[in-house]
Amino acid sequence: MPRYEFRCRACGDTFEVNRPMAEAGAPADCPQGHADTVKLLSTVAVTGRGGGSATGAPAGPAAGGGCCGGGCGC
Repeated sequence: MPRYEFRCRACGDTFEVNRPMAEAGAPADCPQGHADTVKLLSTVAVTGRGGGSATGAPAGPAAGGGCCGGGCGC
């Protein structure tokens, strides 16, 4: 279930609410009982272990320099 982050305008508290995506825009009350809250824009970062491709294959050697990547020796 998605987690949405809110901030209370009355007390400044930031809190999270788990709810279905169908209720993403519904208002949420602050845990302190305040009703004046705003939903925050959250970002998600998906990272891997690095050094590989999306398929899990190891990364190949970097291409050389030059105008065309160094493959033709120019």
